[in-house]
Amino acid sequence: MHPHRTLVLATRNPGKTAEIRALLKDYPVDIKDLNTFGPIPEAVEDGTTFDENAYKKASLTARVLGLPALADDSGLVVAALGGAPGVHSARYAGPDATDADRCARLLEAMAGCTDRRAAFECVISIAVPTGPALTYEARCEGLIAEAPAGVNGFGYDPIFYYPPLGRTFAELSPEEKNRVSHRGLALRELAGEFDKVLAWIRYQMPNPEPVACLRED
Repeated sequence: MHPHRTLVLATRNPGKTAEIRALLKDYPVDIKDLNTFGPIPEAVEDGTTFDENAYKKASLTARVLGLPALADDSGLVVAALGGAPGVHSARYAGPDATDADRCARLLEAMAGCTDRRAAFECVISIAVPTGPALTYEARCEGLIAEAPAGVNGFGYDPIFYYPPLGRTFAELSPEEKNRVSHRGLALRELAGEFDKVLAWIRYQMPNPEPVACLRED
């Protein structure tokens, strides 16, 4: 059995940390998040893709702390809006906007559109301090609803209608959402290959060999 390897989640969200800990509980890995450490620099999420932003967050955390790190980036892409809000999903209605503000802005932009196709996308990046990274990604297809519905979830969940279940994400229980959501799918793909991920981390970051201290007389 290999010793436990520390993996840092580039997040301060305790809910996300608990979700990933539960998925990886059977593996020799010690999951920590940024709340364990003192202040560290924040990555500038100025990439043009979810992949770039996830890597920026994971790579910066790994380099600063000297430990392998995991980060995710996700958002909503709407066909009729040319893929917007995309990487700007969290800032779509301005830096201080609420989830309700963002949903309202999107519904306003979609007024009169018959093409309601949309998808949530998620990219997970696992980086080591020297730079290399592994990437996992997933996508969940749906439609933009005509009006918000449901009180669960967060972000754009009230206006993201998921046809297979006939409800918006905000009308699903957390368990239902995790089974079909972009983040849930990406995390399960990661969990299914985590033995390989740990082997890759061991290769990139071998445990230091103990060296006897020799004293010269």
